[in-house]
Amino acid sequence: MSVFDFTSLSPDLILDGLESVGFQVDSGLLALNSYENRVYQFHDESLTKYVTKFYRPQRWSEAEIREELNFALELDSKELPLVAPIQIDGESLFFHKGYHFAVYPCRGGRIFEVDNLEQLEWMGRFIARIHAVAAQTTFSHRPTFSTQDMLYQAHSTIEKSGFVPSALSTPFFTILDQVIEVAAKQYQPQKIIRLHGDCHAGNILWTDNGPHFVDLDDSRMGPAIQDLWMMLSGDRQEQLLQLDTMLMGYEEFFTFETNQLVLIESLRTMRIVNYMAWLCKRWRDPAFPLNFPWFDTEKYWEQQILMLKEQMSALQQPPLSLYPG
Repeated sequence: MSVFDFTSLSPDLILDGLESVGFQVDSGLLALNSYENRVYQFHDESLTKYVTKFYRPQRWSEAEIREELNFALELDSKELPLVAPIQIDGESLFFHKGYHFAVYPCRGGRIFEVDNLEQLEWMGRFIARIHAVAAQTTFSHRPTFSTQDMLYQAHSTIEKSGFVPSALSTPFFTILDQVIEVAAKQYQPQKIIRLHGDCHAGNILWTDNGPHFVDLDDSRMGPAIQDLWMMLSGDRQEQLLQLDTMLMGYEEFFTFETNQLVLIESLRTMRIVNYMAWLCKRWRDPAFPLNFPWFDTEKYWEQQILMLKEQMSALQQPPLSLYPG
């Protein structure tokens, strides 16, 4: 089975897998929005709703998947509001005909409002509580945010993919090399902990009782600021207000080291470059041309050149600071 191969993942295979661990599915499978894995909602004969995630083959090792699930269960045991996998006879990771999968209770909610200061302060408290637990030990198998993987290896993936139009190759790789050089020098984290890793509004659902996370698929080791910076939006002054608000909540439960603020733009660069590489790697998956039709176009790469130039400017600006001076 190849890295990209979901071709054998038929509805019958999914249903057989779920039944093999004791679920009696009494509905169709509703596909949910997920590109990296395949995620479906269903309900059983008692009309209880569940969500199952079938992992992309060979993306994570079994040990790495188990660390993700165990991290979720650990946080759940501390009464943190995130959706943890269901355990059956002490097991949360299942295997059926070449696919690892997990099953979760179905939890709904509203989209997190990134410009809502009350919600941002709440998120600060929530993430700090996660980090207070996460900092108590380390991952043994899951990766670490690193310039090697998320800048240099991503660059190699883009270059070897052949997707960059020849007419744009020189300007694209010139600015990409410059951005990577600056970002790699800036990314010098002093302390790393276990993280959610992909803490953006799409992975946060809001209820009357507050927020909860629904996905730890990208959890890895890294600096704490990684779980905060993606919730910042708007111009510099707006971001400073948002950051100050989040950290007021955060420091009620965990200490934030302000020297991490210098890492924000290097982490943003990693995300930008890695996203391009991800699309290159996944393009053979039929779901990607269908959902990202603009990727394999000259206009897309022209836009990336402009984005990288803007990111170069951001890297050269003074980092966000909560204190004047």
